[in-house]
Amino acid sequence: MTACAIEPEAAPEDGAPFSGCTITADGAYAARLTRDGDSLFPERWTLDGPEPYAVPLPANQPEEAGAEVQPMGDGRVLIRRPTAGRHVFSLLYPTGPGTGEVVIGAVECPDEDTRLRLLPPAPGGERAYALAVGRRSSAVWQVAGGEFGPEHVAQIPGRCSGGVWLDHTGRMLALDREVGGRTKTVVVDLQRDGEISPLLQIADDSDDRLLLADPDSGLLLISSDAPSPGEERLGWGVLGSTLPVRFPEFLRLPECAVTPFAIQPGQVLTPENCSVALRIDGPVGSWVGMWRPDRRYIHHLAAPAGWLAGTGFWTRDGVLHLPYATAEVPCGVAQLAAPSGETGETGVTGEPGESGGSGDAGPGDPVRTSTDAQASAGSSFPAPGEPSEPDPPEPVAPRPVPLQEAPLGRLVTN
Repeated sequence: MTACAIEPEAAPEDGAPFSGCTITADGAYAARLTRDGDSLFPERWTLDGPEPYAVPLPANQPEEAGAEVQPMGDGRVLIRRPTAGRHVFSLLYPTGPGTGEVVIGAVECPDEDTRLRLLPPAPGGERAYALAVGRRSSAVWQVAGGEFGPEHVAQIPGRCSGGVWLDHTGRMLALDREVGGRTKTVVVDLQRDGEISPLLQIADDSDDRLLLADPDSGLLLISSDAPSPGEERLGWGVLGSTLPVRFPEFLRLPECAVTPFAIQPGQVLTPENCSVALRIDGPVGSWVGMWRPDRRYIHHLAAPAGWLAGTGFWTRDGVLHLPYATAEVPCGVAQLAAPSGETGETGVTGEPGESGGSGDAGPGDPVRTSTDAQASAGSSFPAPGEPSEPDPPEPVAPRPVPLQEAPLGRLVTN
C-alpha cells in the first residue's frame, strides 16, 4: 500500500479564525475546519434560517492537517481524513452534546504521486465526489450517497484540476485537463461511464479553464491566455451559444488578482443580467467586486471583517451573502444587494472598498459591441481596423442537447 500526497492546510491570516468554508449548492449549509488553540475541528453552519448559527462537530481527537470537510444537503458534514496511505470518508452530525459519526469507507491511491481532494458540492446535496489526480490520469470517485461506500465512476486521461457542475442533477462535471502541456476544459458525463467531451477550445496553443458556471442561465466564467499569450485573462461566455467568449478589458486590474466565486441564479433567459461576485486581491488586501456581463464596470465593495475570503452565494433576487467569523461574531453572514443599475451614472470603476458607478450600459455595452477581445475555436482575434462582429441575437435558453452530442464547431457548446 502506498501513501497519497497530502494537500497542505490553508494558513490562517493574522490570527483570524481558520478559514476554508464550503457552501452547499443551495446555500443552506456550510462547513469548515476551525481552530481551538492549536487543534482543528469541523464546524457546520446553518444558513437558511432566520439567523445563521454554527454547530461544532469535534471528534474524539483533533483533526490532522490535510483533512477536508464538505456540507451535505441533509445537514451532515462529510470529512476526508488522509491516514495510513488512504483517504477515509465519514459523515458527522450533532448528537446532543457530542458528535455522531458514520464511516462510509476509504479510497486508496495507486501511487505516492496521486493527490486526492473533494470536488465542489454537487447539486441536490445527496452525493459527494472526489478527484484523484495521478501522474498520467485522473479518477472521479463518488464518496458519499452510494449504496456500498466509495465508488469509482470515471477515469480521465491526463491530469485534471478545477471542477464545475453544469446542471442541476449532478450529472455533467466540467474539469480542466492538462494533456501535452496544454490545459483545456472537458465535460465528464457521470451517468454514461465517465464519457468525455470537449467544452473549451479557444485556441490550439492556449490554456483554457472554466472557473464558474450557472446551470439556470448557462453563464460561464472562463480563464484563458488566448487573448494575451502568457497572461491569464478573465472572460465570459454562454453555454449553448455560438457567440465567442468575451474578455472585457476592465476586468484586468493592475497588480490585482480577480477571481469569480458566485453567480446569481434564476436568470434563465438573460445570462448577461446575472450578477457575478468577484474576490479581488491587491496590495491593500482583499475586497469584493460586483459585476454583470452587460455592464462595463465593476462595483468595488469592502468585505466584512473576518470574511472567509472567496466564499459566498447569491439569492435569486440579487442579494450576495458573505460568511464571516470574528472574535465577537463567530458565525455571521453579511448581505450585500446587487446595484440596481437604474441611476443612469457612467460606468466608472470605483476605488477599492467603494461602490463604483451604476447605470445603463449604453452603446458601449460589451453584449452589443465587439471592442473587447474575442475568440472562437479555430479563429483568430480581430486585428485593428477589421469590421466588428454583428449584433448578437436576443438571449435564448441553452439548448437541451447533451454536451456529448452538441456540435463542436464553435467555442462553447451545450
